[in-house]
Amino acid sequence: MVDITVIIPVYNVEKYLSNCIQSVISQSKKEIEIICVNDGSTDKSGEILDNFAALDRRIKVVHFECNKGRIAARKIGVQMAAGRYIMFLDSDDYY
Repeated sequence: MVDITVIIPVYNVEKYLSNCIQSVISQSKKEIEIICVNDGSTDKSGEILDNFAALDRRIKVVHFECNKGRIAARKIGVQMAAGRYIMFLDSDDYY
C-alpha cells in the first residue's frame, strides 16, 4: 500500500515543473504516489509530465483537453489516489 499520494495540478508551468517534480521524487520517503493533472496546458508542461512518468513508475499523469480549473484537477487526483494520506503541491512550488 502507498503511504502518501501527492497531487499536483499543472497548468502552463513548464518553467517550474521539473523542479517541482524532482523535489517530490527526491524525498527520502519512497512509498509515494504522484498524480499530476495536466489541466489543459498550452505549453510543454504535458510533455514534461509524460517524460517524468516514463522514468518513474510512481508518477501517474492525467491530461485534460481544456482548462477546468485547480479544483477539478485536485478532485480527479483525489478520486484516483491510493495513498493512506493525501498531500497537494502547486506545480510552481517545491518541497
